[in-house]
Amino acid sequence: MRRKDREISDFDEMIEVIKKCDVCRVAMQGEEYPYVVPLNFGIETDGTQVVLYFHGALEGKKYELLAKNNKVCFEMDCGHTLYTDMEQGNCTMCYESVIGFGVMEEVPEEEKLEALDILMEHYPVPAGFRYNEAVVPRTRLLRLRVKEMTGKRREK
Repeated sequence: MRRKDREISDFDEMIEVIKKCDVCRVAMQGEEYPYVVPLNFGIETDGTQVVLYFHGALEGKKYELLAKNNKVCFEMDCGHTLYTDMEQGNCTMCYESVIGFGVMEEVPEEEKLEALDILMEHYPVPAGFRYNEAVVPRTRLLRLRVKEMTGKRREK
């Protein structure tokens, strides 16, 4: 990381940033160009192991690409605030972000409900809301086992 003064090196701080984010962008190796897709996600931690969960339709480009190479990069960011220094004539963006790498795999059928529950825990749904389990057979779930990640924060 070029700007060590902005680095978030504490694991728990990176987890807190992840918890504030509502979209995770996952980059895969495309045919000619990289392929990036924004996804809703859930997070599970066990010690320093981070697992991200994603859901989607049964077929699509991301599954085709993952079948060829399931090593991915992910990025998420939050806390965007434009900061202007009128006196100096400078302008910058304040933010927090986490970027990492890992291996994506399909969640087995018998673990789908647990994975969906983890996804739902990440978002503020009304009390008592329960997703319709009839959609589960038409939903594909992915699990990203994070191998490494870094965090960055730009403050005023």
